[in-house]
Amino acid sequence: MGLMDKVKAQAEIGLAKANEATKAGQEKLDQVTAKHKADGLLHDLGAALYAERVGRGTDATAADVERLVTDLQAYEAEYGTLEQ
Repeated sequence: MGLMDKVKAQAEIGLAKANEATKAGQEKLDQVTAKHKADGLLHDLGAALYAERVGRGTDATAADVERLVTDLQAYEAEYGTLEQ
């Protein structure tokens, strides 16, 4: 195996490792982004439920609660159970 073949083989190995690291980083970023979205949904759900409990809820509030619960269930179906 000549020097150029060794250099090429090492470059291919390095490229494969870089691709793996990029993929792992993207997966982590996707998880963090999804978690951030779920946190926002939980915040909005809490605010809507609070408004209902203290008598400031409207028909739109009840619809928001249903939509938020549906969105959170979809999140759990894709990413697993939400932590408390």
